[in-house]
Amino acid sequence: MTSTTSVDFTAIKTKQQATWTAGDYAVVGATLQVTGETLCESIDIEAGERVLDVAAGNGNAALAAARRGAEVTASDYVPGLLERAKARAAADGLAMEFTVADAEALPWEDGSFDAVLSTFGVMFAPNHEQSAAELLRVCRPGGRIGVTAWTPDSFIGQMFKIVGSYVPPPAGVASPLLWGTADHVSALLGAGATSERLTFQFRYRSARHWLDTFKTYYGPTNKAFGALDDDARAALDAELIALAEASNASQGALRVPSDYLQTIALRSD
Repeated sequence: MTSTTSVDFTAIKTKQQATWTAGDYAVVGATLQVTGETLCESIDIEAGERVLDVAAGNGNAALAAARRGAEVTASDYVPGLLERAKARAAADGLAMEFTVADAEALPWEDGSFDAVLSTFGVMFAPNHEQSAAELLRVCRPGGRIGVTAWTPDSFIGQMFKIVGSYVPPPAGVASPLLWGTADHVSALLGAGATSERLTFQFRYRSARHWLDTFKTYYGPTNKAFGALDDDARAALDAELIALAEASNASQGALRVPSDYLQTIALRSD
């Protein structure tokens, strides 16, 4: 585990909120909907269950749970992302609750939910131990926690490493990619957690189309490019284009596999 004694998590989260407000994550997030559906099937969401989606973004897991008849609450510390989730729910005729909340300080009582979910969300909370403790706390005894996170060696993991070589992450904070390793997530959620490595396919017209989309809409890459001078932006652009082209599994348009870890844990009594 990473020591957290001298890290200013409040300041880090303030910067993170600005990062995830930049661009429009929903443009990218909506393409990941299948991962929310897969998680809800794997964790066996049932009609009538109380489900919380933590760091819900634009609501992929929350919407998937609501489609299965669950009583769903979506939470995130970026209000604009929840507004996008709310619009999607309204368009689909799904009744859901929406609450602005910090994953490290959830505003619900102990054991409030039958299942607690997070798809590529809670992994970015800077204090891993605290956010994991909150997932467990608000889940009822015997309930389930389901989390997805990009693996360190995945396409997105490699993207973050390249971006981090130009714009270093905050000192002393554990990498969000650790949530994509079975040993780390088991240490956080308990020895009974079971993890499965799955693959998501990013599909774009070309490497340039992918990167232009991420530069415009995906907060971390949007902010990184904005923080660099012209020469560094050009160098980062070239490295990321090369990564996408080298990772392309298609002979035509861009299709890039990116592995992620899906973990399901039971809340013990």
